[in-house]
Amino acid sequence: MDKTLERTREIEAAVADIRAIEQGEGVTRQALAKIRQRLIRLAARTDLFTAQDFPPPAPGGARKSCLYRLSEDSDHRYALYVNSSLGGHHTPAHNHTTWAVIVGVAGEELNRFYDRTADNGVREKGQHVVRQGSGVSFMPDDLHSIHIDAPLLNFHMYGLALEQLNRREFYRQEERDWKVFPPHSDIREARPVRA
Repeated sequence: MDKTLERTREIEAAVADIRAIEQGEGVTRQALAKIRQRLIRLAARTDLFTAQDFPPPAPGGARKSCLYRLSEDSDHRYALYVNSSLGGHHTPAHNHTTWAVIVGVAGEELNRFYDRTADNGVREKGQHVVRQGSGVSFMPDDLHSIHIDAPLLNFHMYGLALEQLNRREFYRQEERDWKVFPPHSDIREARPVRA
């Protein structure tokens, strides 16, 4: 079978399963654990998801990481992306305002988890390295930061597409305050073109 066609078939099957999990069980930690497991199964198909298929930004540019949209429903739900990074990419502590699941395809991504403190700051409460065979999941208000030091490919899936998330907050450590992320705009279209 043609690689592009097989990749499309595998993505569509995974998203259909994920849609059924969320619609049947709602947005709970248990449902997100099942979604994470389903994405780990998809990520095991490393033959279909490579840096050659989804190249990172060119070296020397301002961006160290980019997203490829693999799937998104017409109402902007169930958005699946490949994150392709050169490394050297880090984010501040932030929420998503929708559920989110990240699983590894190749490389490693350190996720740090946080609680808000009484003085409106953050306190780290744990961490997990996302790599092939593992992942993390987040409820809409959960806080995390991402730290990528070397080349990486992984899946990011959200209950609502990133361009629709206009209330995501991030913590500015130096100023000790919260700001709103602008909606994500640097997403490369990778959905198959339908005839």
